[in-house]
Amino acid sequence: MKRRLMSFIGLVVLATLLGECNKSGDAQKDGNNIQMVKVSRRDISTSVLATGIVKPMVGAEVRVGSQASGTVKHLYVNIGDMVKKGQVLAELDPAELQAVYNQAKAALANARANYEYAKLDLKRQRSLLKQNFISQNQLDLAEKSFEINKAKLQQAEANLAYAGVQLGYTKIIAPISGVIASVSTQEGETVTSRFSAPTFVTIINLKKLEVWAYVDETDIGRVKIGQHSTFTVDTYPATDFEGEVTAIYPKAVIQDNVVDYVTTIKITNFKEKILRPEMTATVNIFLKTRKNVLAIPRKAIHNEGGGKFVTILKGNKTEKRKIVLGWESDGYYQVLNGLKEGEKIEMQ
Repeated sequence: MKRRLMSFIGLVVLATLLGECNKSGDAQKDGNNIQMVKVSRRDISTSVLATGIVKPMVGAEVRVGSQASGTVKHLYVNIGDMVKKGQVLAELDPAELQAVYNQAKAALANARANYEYAKLDLKRQRSLLKQNFISQNQLDLAEKSFEINKAKLQQAEANLAYAGVQLGYTKIIAPISGVIASVSTQEGETVTSRFSAPTFVTIINLKKLEVWAYVDETDIGRVKIGQHSTFTVDTYPATDFEGEVTAIYPKAVIQDNVVDYVTTIKITNFKEKILRPEMTATVNIFLKTRKNVLAIPRKAIHNEGGGKFVTILKGNKTEKRKIVLGWESDGYYQVLNGLKEGEKIEMQ
């Protein structure tokens, strides 16, 4: 009897120890080895994902040329320089056009002197006619001379104004503010504007950029003008730039049998960063938003037999539960059924 009693006591102690070990193992699993997350509420949006390219808007890229011919005397800018509207970019040698201007100025002085003389002579002839010292025919000749010299004066004034404009063309002025993207000439080079204005520099306004997003034909029907969007570029991978859909091109772009439609997105927030044309962008166009819905991370969901499941924590135990999901956004899924706010679920 004594031996049986001792064996029974030993079994009871052993069972107790095993139970304590199991309890401490569950707690350790929850506390240290498995990451848990609470079911919470957040905004979930549906979106269209597309690739895109940063492009200058209409009027943001200007090719600045010369309307006069001559030799480049000074070139004041280089690629990458920031310039302001009205700033002098380059100068042509003004010697030839300055001489033309001086000739026009002298011709104007001569025309003005002849005009003043004809004006004075007409006044004198009218006075003499009143005293019957001359005939009407002489007065008519004086009036005709006055009108001719008046017209010559106006022509001389126009010639001087034209010569002044041509002389002004020897200074190449920036029509917009921006950055110098290219320089197509150099000091000492001779340019001619006989057939077309030669390009001196190209200026791009880096604040007037947009994104051309290439949206797949399966998604383009859901994209509307005015929808909010965000995008990232490789040089700033952690920055979400903001924009707004402004246009959808009616003609498709077909590459490798893939049909895309160009959707232009105006950049509304540069996030104090500098974007440049031709940067590759990853674009999200947001279609609709559901506010304050139950949501869980994608990493907490696993598939079994065509269903969606999560592992929840109940006390020190875990159990598998089937759930029904809704929209997905930024790595989170909306939970339509199967979970309650505040419940803890296991991350995979």
